[in-house]
Amino acid sequence: MTDVTKEQVLETLKTVRGPDLEHNIVELGMISDVFISDGKVYFSITVPAERAKELEPLRLAAERVIKELPGVKGALVALTADKKAAPASAPAARPAAAHASHGHEGHAHAPQQQPPRAGKIGVPGINAIIAVASGKGGVGKSTTAVNLALGLQANGLRVGILDADIYGPSMPRLLKISGRPTQIDGRIINPMENYGLKVMSMGFLVDEETAMIWRGPMVQSAIMQMLREVAWGELDVLVVDMPPGTGDAQLTMAQQVPLAGAVIVSTPQDLALVDARKGLNMFRKVEVPVLGIIENMSYFIAPDTGTRYDIFGHGGARKEAERIGVPFLGEVPLTINIRETSDAGTPLVASEPNGIVAGIYRNIALKVWEQLGGQPQRQAPTIVFE
Repeated sequence: MTDVTKEQVLETLKTVRGPDLEHNIVELGMISDVFISDGKVYFSITVPAERAKELEPLRLAAERVIKELPGVKGALVALTADKKAAPASAPAARPAAAHASHGHEGHAHAPQQQPPRAGKIGVPGINAIIAVASGKGGVGKSTTAVNLALGLQANGLRVGILDADIYGPSMPRLLKISGRPTQIDGRIINPMENYGLKVMSMGFLVDEETAMIWRGPMVQSAIMQMLREVAWGELDVLVVDMPPGTGDAQLTMAQQVPLAGAVIVSTPQDLALVDARKGLNMFRKVEVPVLGIIENMSYFIAPDTGTRYDIFGHGGARKEAERIGVPFLGEVPLTINIRETSDAGTPLVASEPNGIVAGIYRNIALKVWEQLGGQPQRQAPTIVFE
């Protein structure tokens, strides 16, 4: 089988006419940079934000012709909203999910759904999307995102998690999921699942050791397709594990996805807090509410003596939250168990649901839900890891 080339992809896309019906989408400059990996083709099509829904058939046509190319195993194509061309008025709100009819005992009531902001299109079936972010890597953001998602679920909610860290996807390992997702009608992807969480990650689509050398538009295209072309079903909350940092990919993600709010993860020391402030400011600039700050690795408990050590300092994130006027969601200790269960793909909230740390995560999840406007939750059955 001959490997497909970027030139072949662009030449094929010239057969797809643009919105003006006179020129093709390549001539109109609507195609982002094309990336090809392991026979899969990734690109996005830039359209005015107010015409995104109307131009969905154009995206489908581009995807179809590329999938028919010899040597192509699959295609990830997304519409990218051109915010400069978007009007000031917000798109119509999608109807809220009818949670009262799902019949799961112990589920919390979802907050009243708000219409997406201008240029942001909601995802049918998902009531609220929250981002878990950090200003830098190495602060335990992904481990926090997984346990927060499981904490929300343990508190009675229907939860999914999207691994938006394209360069370093960690959900397959953290949730002990292997294999490839299946597709419905060759386009919609069924999410993977473990511990009752619906999960989507680029780690399911490419080999673990594949180097993802992508530019911003490619990252955005892949994230948008994993968000909008996955059969999430009815979810109260979708937790998005954001890439670390505050670069172009993160900013674009915050601008394009209809986020209900963001949770910032930091460690206590000053250097991490400086980066956390950058993350806070990024979300504020794009008018995404900051739901609060979590201080991860807050303190260390010696497993042999039980003695507490503040090896990274202590209380820095709490003071920062008070200083800037956002909620402080809680302190998560640095323990051997968190590290071991993360490596083993058995997150603490699932594997030790009655443990102290699992209780901390569930309490943080409760505070996050309250920030979203959710009603008080009833006690749900605990998740037992077998």
